[in-house]
Amino acid sequence: MKSLFLATAAVAALAAAPALAQDSVGSIGTTYKNSEIDAFGLNGESESAIVDAAFAIPVTADWTVTVDGSFGYAFDNEGGGDNSAIDGRVHVSRNFGNVRIGGFAGGAEAGDESLWSFGGEAQAYMDAITLTGSLAYETIEGSDADIWSLGGDAAYYITPRFRVNAGAGYSTVDFDGFDTDGWQANVGTEYQLADSGISLTANYNHSELNDFDLQADTFTVGFRFSFGGDLQTRERSGADLGRSVSSVGSLVGGLLTAPAT
Repeated sequence: MKSLFLATAAVAALAAAPALAQDSVGSIGTTYKNSEIDAFGLNGESESAIVDAAFAIPVTADWTVTVDGSFGYAFDNEGGGDNSAIDGRVHVSRNFGNVRIGGFAGGAEAGDESLWSFGGEAQAYMDAITLTGSLAYETIEGSDADIWSLGGDAAYYITPRFRVNAGAGYSTVDFDGFDTDGWQANVGTEYQLADSGISLTANYNHSELNDFDLQADTFTVGFRFSFGGDLQTRERSGADLGRSVSSVGSLVGGLLTAPAT
């Protein structure tokens, strides 16, 4: 039962996006991810592959429902556990001209752990810039965990088909009476080939979790197929809301096979 929502959201995004391409805006992507992890003085490296999809469905002229999900597989899980991870999220937002305001609910599962998240988000659209902010509350199923994350992202469109972006996030964690915090920052880019829905993506993320002496540097490269317009149109439709949501998942993304956004 704990995986039902995640599986439904992720599978719906991955399977239904092509069928909805004529009526919605979104994308499907595949990514290679490499993470270098430094924890308690020990170094490690992780490699994984991720398939993800996201699409925005206009309900009315102003209201939009966005669904995003992903499935990741780690190539080098030496612990003998589950090599896969899945996540999914549903957003409901309203567009007020050049500002979009919404909320989301979702979760992520890696191995036996399930992380549920709820929060709010807002985007402001300018000529060539999109600014995004998010606030998320998360909890781990079966534990007394309270996690709050605050994040922001700035995207600049050199052209409607060429985006560069940078973001940062801060998280506080209260886990069974133990408090800690951490932060993450990332830079990325996406370039859509001319007269094509295919784009190339790259991203770098650095995250640190205090009191655990944990640092992770994560690099991703991939391909993405967009439908319904160029990159800037895709973001303004609400289809990219999941890209810029800050969470503890992105904070320690180097330890998870799910993508860090």
